[in-house]
Amino acid sequence: MSSPDSVAKHDEKYLVRAIRADEWPAVKALRLEALQDPVAHLAFLETYADAAARPDSFWQDRAAGAAEGSTEVRQFIAEGPDGEWVGTVTLLMEEAGTTDWAGFPIEQRQGHVVGVYVRPEHRGCGLTEVLFDEALRWAWEAGAERVRLIVHEDNGRAQRFYRRVGFLPSGRTVPLASAPGSDELEYVLARP
Repeated sequence: MSSPDSVAKHDEKYLVRAIRADEWPAVKALRLEALQDPVAHLAFLETYADAAARPDSFWQDRAAGAAEGSTEVRQFIAEGPDGEWVGTVTLLMEEAGTTDWAGFPIEQRQGHVVGVYVRPEHRGCGLTEVLFDEALRWAWEAGAERVRLIVHEDNGRAQRFYRRVGFLPSGRTVPLASAPGSDELEYVLARP
């Protein structure tokens, strides 16, 4: 009998599931690939050079912390028919009474979507929606009152997708220390 953590969502072409701790080499490989995407500078706060320089122990810890069974972080991946990882999304749980990475107060238990990436040849077929469905299902089951994400003001493709799946701008902006004059925008989705 499978536990709720091992439930995976199938669609006709993909298997979407939480990662396992021992899959850290694949976690590392997909992240490094994502950081080489042409819009990575808009989508991620980390650079390829910084990520590539991290030791294997970093990737092992990262995978263990976001694997199935984790209650505070969960990374979901999409596998193609050949078992190859073709997309990912990670959801962090944030607790009321704490502050986030930018120093803003967290007022309610909420999920925070990060690390969204789908290989270019798999975009536009509904896979990102399937990944989001699984991440949101987990967030609601984990007691999130809302889910949020941060998107660069110049990343129009991502903003359009987030609106299509129900996220709306909250009005909060996060200035980027690494790029003065650029802002990230907070989008939120209330619990259904």
